[in-house]
Amino acid sequence: MSDEEHHFESKADAGASKTYPQQAGTIRKNGYIVIKGRPCKVVEVSTSKTGKHGHAKCHFVAIDIFNGKKLEDIVPSSHNCDVPHVNRTEFQLIDISEDGFVSLLTENGQTKDDLRLPTDENLLTQIKEGFAAGKDLVVTVMSAMGEEQLCALKDIGPK
Repeated sequence: MSDEEHHFESKADAGASKTYPQQAGTIRKNGYIVIKGRPCKVVEVSTSKTGKHGHAKCHFVAIDIFNGKKLEDIVPSSHNCDVPHVNRTEFQLIDISEDGFVSLLTENGQTKDDLRLPTDENLLTQIKEGFAAGKDLVVTVMSAMGEEQLCALKDIGPK
């Protein structure tokens, strides 16, 4: 045996996959699915009967969770689809910069400064008005497949 030590490049996600396989026939409405490489929330599922050549097919209509675009896909129900790991994390809002980025406070007291303000107009005005009024705001950040976006807001009272 050799006395040399092996050094490995460290990965931030410890090799965890961004998606996991799930049989198409088991994916339901309000579940998540990857269509054309984008994480989507399923809004409609319809299953066709088995035809002459065997496979029942699932027709998915889904909306991209980050940009709101509608996507469709048809997959044989016995085949596997990629399903994204979707996480929601809450952070306290500290600051909003002039260039459209937010500064958030994490659980361990660190700041997170790499997120933009949301593109959703209602949420954007709620965040800006609440921050201007000096309220203590908690934002929910949704992350999937290496992307993150502000998706919800909670007011926890005045500072």
